[in-house]
Amino acid sequence: MTHDEACRQDDQAPAQQNPQDGTDAPPRNTHLSTAGLRARGWTARMVRQLLGEPDLLRANPYFRTAPQTRLYRVERVEAVEASEEFRAVSAASVRRSVAAKAAAQRRRREVLARIAAEPVDVPRLPPDRLSAVAVAHRNSRDEERSYERWGHAPSPATVESAEPQALARWKVNYLRHRLTRYDELLDGLYASTGRAAAEELLRRRVYAAISEAYPDLARECERQLRDREFGPPEV
Repeated sequence: MTHDEACRQDDQAPAQQNPQDGTDAPPRNTHLSTAGLRARGWTARMVRQLLGEPDLLRANPYFRTAPQTRLYRVERVEAVEASEEFRAVSAASVRRSVAAKAAAQRRRREVLARIAAEPVDVPRLPPDRLSAVAVAHRNSRDEERSYERWGHAPSPATVESAEPQALARWKVNYLRHRLTRYDELLDGLYASTGRAAAEELLRRRVYAAISEAYPDLARECERQLRDREFGPPEV
C-alpha cells in the first residue's frame, strides 16, 4: 500500500446504508492528498492559487521524519472545481503545458539536426604516438580511481606490456575523451525532451568518426557501441 493510499483509507467517512437494498454503500473519501489532486488534473500552482493552505496535516505513516502530508477536504475541492475560476485557471495551465511541450520538441529537433550536421574532427596521430598517449590516459584514469575507490591500487601499464585488445580499447577511450567537447551540443536537453535519443545519435557519430580515422579500431568501436546500447554479452 502506498503512502497516498493509506492517507485515503484513513480519511474515509463511515459507510452509509443504501436505502434501496439496506446494504452499506462504499465509504466516501473525506480528504484528498496532493497526489489525489494531481490525478484530478490539479497542478501545484493551481493548488497554491485556488486552495491555499491544507485542511489537515498528517504524519507520514512510513517515514516519521518526512514532511507531513497535506490533505484537502473533498467538499472544498469539489466546490472549487465547479467554479468559473477553476475552469479558467485549468485552461491556462493546459495552454502553458502545451506550449512548454512544443518548445521542448522544437529544441529537440534543433539539437538532433545540429548533431547530425556537426563535423566530428578526430585527432590524427601516428600509431606510436596514439599508443603512448592512450596508455598514459589509461594510467591517469587508473590513478584517479585509487582516490575514488577504497582499496583500489593503481597498476600502471606500458605499451610494450599491453595486450592488443586492451590497447585498442584504451586508444578508443582516449579518442572519445578528446571528443567530449561535443557533449556541449546536448546543452538544454533533458530526459523529458529526448536527451537519450540525442546522446545515442552523438555517440554513434563519434564512434563512426573514430572508425573512419582509424580503420584498425573499427571493431573495437563496434564492440563499445554494442555494449553501451545493449549491454556486454553474457558469459
